[in-house]
Amino acid sequence: MARLDRFIQVLHEQRADALQLAVGQPAALVTSGAARAITRDPLTDGQIVGLVREIAGEAASRLGGGDPVAFGYHSPSGEVRVEVTPGAEGSRAVVRPARTANGPPGAGAVKGPELAEARGQMEGLLRRLVESNASDLHLRSGQPPMLRRQGDLGRDESEPISAERLETLLLSIMAPKEIGEFREGGDTDWAYEIEGLARFRCNAGRDRHGPIAVFRIIPTTVPSVDDMGLSPQVQNLCYLTKGLVVVTGPTGSGKSTTLAALVDLINRTRSDHIITIEDPIEFVHQSKKCLVTQRQVGVHTRSFKQALRAALREDPDIILVGEMRDLETVSIAIETAETGHLVFGTLHTTTAASTVDRIIDQFPADRQSQVRVMLSESLRGVIAQTLCRKIGGGRIAAREVLLSIPAVSNLIREGKTFQIPSIMQTNRKVGMVTLNDALMELVDNRLVEPKEAYMKAVEKSGFAAALKAKRHDISFLGEG
Repeated sequence: MARLDRFIQVLHEQRADALQLAVGQPAALVTSGAARAITRDPLTDGQIVGLVREIAGEAASRLGGGDPVAFGYHSPSGEVRVEVTPGAEGSRAVVRPARTANGPPGAGAVKGPELAEARGQMEGLLRRLVESNASDLHLRSGQPPMLRRQGDLGRDESEPISAERLETLLLSIMAPKEIGEFREGGDTDWAYEIEGLARFRCNAGRDRHGPIAVFRIIPTTVPSVDDMGLSPQVQNLCYLTKGLVVVTGPTGSGKSTTLAALVDLINRTRSDHIITIEDPIEFVHQSKKCLVTQRQVGVHTRSFKQALRAALREDPDIILVGEMRDLETVSIAIETAETGHLVFGTLHTTTAASTVDRIIDQFPADRQSQVRVMLSESLRGVIAQTLCRKIGGGRIAAREVLLSIPAVSNLIREGKTFQIPSIMQTNRKVGMVTLNDALMELVDNRLVEPKEAYMKAVEKSGFAAALKAKRHDISFLGEG
């Protein structure tokens, strides 16, 4: 990999207008005319020419000849245009993403100035999302923006956005990789950051009316385990040296935030190497006591399974797998947890017992008994969570917690996962919590209405009986 590839990657990730290399100055990103240094030491003419020569290809022979040189370069993070200008004090190089040099691929008449103006409008919408204390911004062709507040969607009072304008807004904050995916496949995911405000998880696609997009806020500060209300028993999972910990729940249930808090606890208290594999990178972790390596699928690696295999050769202690979405990734994660690493992963299951079944059922029938044995030995915990509306506003997580004890391991090994809930009930003292018990605690503490908790319960008949026994209001069920 060329040395400039690292800087070009930052250029794309930060959605800057240009990377500037000038004699006597540090390397800098230029955004809306303002330069921001990204290295500490000033560059020399020899350093600039040497950096550019590595990526210049056939144009390398023309460098240092006294004439301007321009060429295109396909970096691992996307296409760029490089312009080198000689001067009295030495060479000056400017590297621009292909999208701002001549507009995005396929963007037709959309040019740099129009994209800059569109980016300003798009960032204005994202600022409104943050200032409104909403969680999500929905954009649809021919409709005004919509914000999700406390779980409910509401339309903004501004003007509808046309399909053509929405496409320009989205292209203005995409890197070349996402533009290519959006143009060719119709869908793409990425992260976007407004410095000093927040990071956003972004998804763009198309429906019958035109482009669509959803943006979710990722706070710039990582929440602590205490902020998240994670129990001491869940926190203790962070001090293990090996094993598999799975955080589960439906989309939008806060799995990423819970995982970020756990990684932050490790980062503050251990002296190890943490590797995260995500799509996209959401919470950004600065190395504290630990060394933290964050890799994004599609930018820094081709796939989860490829990154997970590579991680084993990168001296990791803790590995976070953003999504265990296929058989091979699950298989490697279990093997990695068995061989002396602590692995965190996510699934979209709703209960701890169903999580175990989902993992095992992904494997062919002739391998399932072997996987049961492996999982019984490597699984250390499952945290299944769902978000509930709080009384008075906001949302709060109800968490089911399964911890590995010999009785649980035996049930997994013997294929009797249906008995796991009863084991959880009888082992509350070690920190296990069923979802019904977690929901009931929120109701008892007057944090959540009985109806809201009932709607989130999986085993509803038992929860309704428990509400009635505790004399909570169950009139919504048509009972006294």
